[in-house]
Amino acid sequence: MPAEEIDRALARRLLATMQLIRAFEEAVRDHFAARHIPGFIHLSIGQEAVAAGLASALEREDYLYVTHRGHGHVIAKGADLKRVAAEIFGKASGYCRGRGGSMHIAAFEVGVLGANGVVGAGLPHAAGAAWALQLQGRQQVAVAVFGDGAVNTGLFHETANIASLWRLPLLLLCENNGYAEFTPLSVHAAVESVAERAAAYRLPAWRVDGQDPLAVRAAVREALGRVRAGEGPALVECLTWRVRGHYEGDPQRYRSSTELEEAVAHDPLRLFAERLRREGLLNEAEEAEVAAQARQVVAEAIAYAQEAALPDPASALEDVLYQPSGAG
Repeated sequence: MPAEEIDRALARRLLATMQLIRAFEEAVRDHFAARHIPGFIHLSIGQEAVAAGLASALEREDYLYVTHRGHGHVIAKGADLKRVAAEIFGKASGYCRGRGGSMHIAAFEVGVLGANGVVGAGLPHAAGAAWALQLQGRQQVAVAVFGDGAVNTGLFHETANIASLWRLPLLLLCENNGYAEFTPLSVHAAVESVAERAAAYRLPAWRVDGQDPLAVRAAVREALGRVRAGEGPALVECLTWRVRGHYEGDPQRYRSSTELEEAVAHDPLRLFAERLRREGLLNEAEEAEVAAQARQVVAEAIAYAQEAALPDPASALEDVLYQPSGAG
């Protein structure tokens, strides 16, 4: 698929988004290793182009559901980085008051309705949101981001079927990094192309290079053109590379050193910056400036999160359906 002609402003915006995600993920990695962050962390280092390309094609009001590896999408959608950091650090000023943490961030103000630690669980949630939009006659769309592992769950097939049957305004976006947690795609899928599976539900599908934010953006824009026109759901499969393990601390003994080196070689930030320099849209000084700005913004967000207050223990039962024992 030919990508749109890129201009300087778009190029810098996409690169800046990817740099911001990378700087944030690296900071989270380091603070988690230092035991400053509770819970589990799943990083998207190496997959930044998918989040940047997708978000650049969405409207602020569009709904987005992401996975346990969702920091990048939340950031790319425009969430307040300080509140994202505070949530991951478990602080009261986080988006979910510190209750959700890394795997359950929701930023309603920018249309992020939730991340989810259950594989594929965002798919039916997004279908429900799309149905609500359809019933209300609104022009927004709902997007479900999921990994290749989710495609072998009933949640994917049930969602694809009902969305197609009801012509819901839903975009299914698969981040195919080749692994379902620790299991390579070749072991758990008889059909490795997620896009090919879409035909079973009469969904139009695109399969693109997920290391190229422009390719992702172009596919998403074309797919959303159909979805917004009332033609029903669509699917975009982005082929990408996961550099880190399934979770932080994963020793990745199931991957060879050669494969890990190949993942690093497909770094979307480096590849995109090189392309922009070749096309005269960026020079090394500008690239360094973008990276420095990202690190500064992230440093401020992390400092804010570290200094923010923990939730008051007295608020533990707020927002929880609770019935005292003995109540009628």
